[in-house]
Amino acid sequence: MEPPNSSAVARRSAGAIPVLSPSRQPKPMEEKPTLHQVFAAEESPLLRFAYGLTGQRETAEDLVQDAFLRLHTHWHEVENPRAWLFRCTRNLALNHLRNNKRNTSLETTPHTGEEWETKSPDPEAALGRLETIGTLRLLISELPEPDRTLIALKYSQDLKYDQIATRTNLTVSNVGYKLHHTLKALAASLRQLGIETSEG
Repeated sequence: MEPPNSSAVARRSAGAIPVLSPSRQPKPMEEKPTLHQVFAAEESPLLRFAYGLTGQRETAEDLVQDAFLRLHTHWHEVENPRAWLFRCTRNLALNHLRNNKRNTSLETTPHTGEEWETKSPDPEAALGRLETIGTLRLLISELPEPDRTLIALKYSQDLKYDQIATRTNLTVSNVGYKLHHTLKALAASLRQLGIETSEG
């Protein structure tokens, strides 16, 4: 059998439907994840985010639960569940802070609310900072009581080592040693979670 010549190929393909190459085919629209998938992916980041805003673990859990319940109610209206959840959690957290100023850390960490109230040029960066703050607070809350006390005396009450030693009946050198190792352990935990610290 002789190979077809170019004119025969041209006549044969004249009525053919052109086929796009894989690189030129239109990309299918991304399917919206299920509510279960969104919950599995976003619950922990949202919890850290809410904790970064409120400084209270139980409050953060309540706010995140409320946000998911609201998402369930508006599921068919929401195109970007992740962005919607973070915005909803942010609004719920700020409302909580305004209504419970005496019972929250708003006055001791006012920047957490202001970063979202201002028209930040980089809201994702603000979100990342708040999530990091929340992660650190969660890690601190899981420390043994003596270590939590040292962290609070040093960084919440801004006491010097000799003042902490007087409060805790430790020597000054022991206070420094314990704080150093506690901070080192916190930094290692943050790095394991993919969060860089000043130590690299």
